[in-house]
Amino acid sequence: MDEKGFTLIEMLVVLLIISILLLLVIPNIGKQQASIQTKGCSALQKMVQSSVEAYRLDHEKLPESLQELKDEGYITTYKCKNNSDLTYEKNSGIVSIP
Repeated sequence: MDEKGFTLIEMLVVLLIISILLLLVIPNIGKQQASIQTKGCSALQKMVQSSVEAYRLDHEKLPESLQELKDEGYITTYKCKNNSDLTYEKNSGIVSIP
């Protein structure tokens, strides 16, 4: 019988290689979680800062708070994924990460 296909040994070797690769990759994903959270918060800060500028252009004044931006529909949230709120200085219109 000259059938083409994988033998049991070949399939076991492939599964062993895939398992080893997964064991190497999965711990690295967990280590990068803090970096991902920081970058996400930084991106949110930049987006909210641009919404402050859009509000200023529309109303010719800076918003009183980030809640006002949310109420007006300029943003949906000002909380980072790590549950920290962005800070806003109304005199200068600068949004920052705590």
